[in-house]
Amino acid sequence: MSGHQPFPRSETSRSVRPDFPLQGIPRRTYLEDDRHDSQRSDRSGKETQYMDSVSILPPYTIGRGFVMPEHLPKGTDEYHIRNEQVRRPAEYWRRLLPAEVDALRRNGNRCDNWDLVLVTDEFEPDMIRGNEFFGLVRFGRVRRAVVAHHDLRLPTGVTGSRIVSCDLGADVAIHCVRYLAHYIVGERCILHNVDEMFCSGRAKFGCGIVKDGEDEHARTWMNVVNESGGRGILPCDGMTSADAYLWAAFRDDAALQRKLVEVTQRSFDARRGRYGTIGDQSVIVSTRIVKDTAIGAHCRVEGANALKNVTVNSSGDEPTQIGQGVELVNGIVGLGCRVCFGSKAVRFVLGNNVALKLGARLVDACVGDNSTVSCCEVVSSLLFPGHEQHHNNSFLIAALVMGQSNIAAGATLGSNHNSRAADGELLAGRGFWPGLCVSVKHSSRFASFTLLAKGDHPAELDVTLPFSLVSNNASRDRLEILPAYWWMHNMYALARNPSKLEARDHRMTKTQHVETDFLAPDTVEEILSARRLLELWTGRAYLRATSVKKAGAAQALRKGRELLSGPVEATAGLEVLGEGIERSDRLVVIRKPAQAWQAYGDMALHYAVKNLLSYMEGNPRATRASIVKAMGGERQTQWVNLGGQIVCQNDVNKLIADIKRGVLCTWKDIHRRHHAVWEAYPLSKRRHALAVLCEVLGAPRPTKEQWMVALHRAGRIQREIRDRVVLSRRKDFDNPFRQATFRNRAEMDAVIGTAEGSSFAKAVRRETESVLRSIEAAVKRG
Repeated sequence: MSGHQPFPRSETSRSVRPDFPLQGIPRRTYLEDDRHDSQRSDRSGKETQYMDSVSILPPYTIGRGFVMPEHLPKGTDEYHIRNEQVRRPAEYWRRLLPAEVDALRRNGNRCDNWDLVLVTDEFEPDMIRGNEFFGLVRFGRVRRAVVAHHDLRLPTGVTGSRIVSCDLGADVAIHCVRYLAHYIVGERCILHNVDEMFCSGRAKFGCGIVKDGEDEHARTWMNVVNESGGRGILPCDGMTSADAYLWAAFRDDAALQRKLVEVTQRSFDARRGRYGTIGDQSVIVSTRIVKDTAIGAHCRVEGANALKNVTVNSSGDEPTQIGQGVELVNGIVGLGCRVCFGSKAVRFVLGNNVALKLGARLVDACVGDNSTVSCCEVVSSLLFPGHEQHHNNSFLIAALVMGQSNIAAGATLGSNHNSRAADGELLAGRGFWPGLCVSVKHSSRFASFTLLAKGDHPAELDVTLPFSLVSNNASRDRLEILPAYWWMHNMYALARNPSKLEARDHRMTKTQHVETDFLAPDTVEEILSARRLLELWTGRAYLRATSVKKAGAAQALRKGRELLSGPVEATAGLEVLGEGIERSDRLVVIRKPAQAWQAYGDMALHYAVKNLLSYMEGNPRATRASIVKAMGGERQTQWVNLGGQIVCQNDVNKLIADIKRGVLCTWKDIHRRHHAVWEAYPLSKRRHALAVLCEVLGAPRPTKEQWMVALHRAGRIQREIRDRVVLSRRKDFDNPFRQATFRNRAEMDAVIGTAEGSSFAKAVRRETESVLRSIEAAVKRG
């Protein structure tokens, strides 16, 4: 109904002062008797001016003046954006017939101007009872029917409600909504027992934009990673953890920062007058306040306290649920989310398929897809996909956690600032797992798949060894690190991680791409760097033990590599010390350095051969020689975890350059680039795998003999993975205290199964057989 104008009076109209303008309603009172209220006297008797917090306006102003004249484009009225949103031709509605007006009045309805109430040809007045209507109200089909959602059944129609300038879809059930203003309600929606649901003319629906006529101070910033605000980002609908990271990480690039503000502003409608929306078949019941909020289709809101300045994405395939006691202010809720049981969020972004529940408190935080946050407090944090924090009393402040993480109960991460301002940070690579009651100080950094054993860490940490177990040995007053712990001692949990993450991924819409394999270019580069550190530290330990005082890093590296590549006994008596890991004077002891160095080598080779075998399966004629010819080249050593998607640094640089040059003008453009990089990622990873194989073999390109050795070694590693999965799981079953709660072993097996019989162990055995067949085929190709 484009450009729809207010209707003239009819014989049935009860409009008061029809010549009163719908725009430009004065802010001050209009009653002569109230003029003196604009001035008050203080105790000294001096007259003071003040701004009314509650004004007195004429009785015919409800539903008018949604957008002030100065913010309306020439030739439009306050309904022009509303009509764009509804997308119905003018002839879709008609005026009420005199008999229909009489019937509505008999049913206890009141209206300041019946000419502004429009209906379709399917209109049953008896379904509209006990309401007040103000402004332009348009009904879809109203007929005698019942709408049902699970066990909730309500008659269609509108009863006991106050409706101000709204569009109501076909077959809605709106009952006991005490104030519903400036909303477009979709078809077959249920609104029942709602206190307030209204939208202002400058509503932003959680996006960090400014509306026409507003200044920059009106933006809503979200201070992620650093409480000082130095990494602030603007929340916006559709924001992914990659977007948030790109914005928060590259703060030294002023041109990029300016462009991202422009991109956000350009990506959303800055005009005033946009109505709030309730998508088709959404249900909102027993809820107190919904203000400046857009709600998608098939959403259920039940018992919420307040939704203010929020976009709630929802669809038939990925419905979102918001439950009892929830309060959401200034933020974005992704598709398929569950927010319930007293959770609170202020200045936030939730990705798709996120659960926020059981009293969780979220402030200035962005939570990536497929994550769960409950029973805890998260402030000023950026969490990548696959984050699990569902235990009581855990505390995560000013952190960047790069996904696939698990925060245990009682963990206080970032609770201690070591500077004179709240500007410390915590950076954790993917797979971060702090144990029970771990306390970590700002500022600290952790490599991928770091496990922190229970303890109170007294100083800042910079752990650069991935897949490590970090323990605070209070009895000996030292820090102990066991590198490659997961690979050597808990293969069951490590190998199960990718399948577990994939099983939890219920997204139908995958805007954010996620690498779930624990061995990928980012972690493998960390592994190769960790091997060099172990070589350096082991060499220095040997030189200290032999009283060699004047030895450089090169000599230490050579000696360390010689010792670590030999028998394990060669390093048995050495005390290998980590350097630059803890900000203290106490020792940092590296445990089992030789076993860890060899484990790291196995991990790198397993990654390389696994990806090259995958390439050969997709290319039946591929051989070692053709692979080297097609994918040979310099190894890319810099990889970025871009919100869960692993991206080569060169691609990140090009992305940033194209944003700054204006090639990528909107967030949709940026997301399309992410998709393109993801499509090219498998080949990029296989090129990297070949270069890693060359690094492990110590050759510019693998010879046929080296390739055969690598294949046979990869077969051995795969069989070890199979066996270690069962062995690490069997530790749980062989624990005598685990057996103490059962009458006998048969009962225990019936309750929790066996290590060998678990579904995951069977899956690993099948995978091993498949890998061994692929290795056999590669050996035949040569």
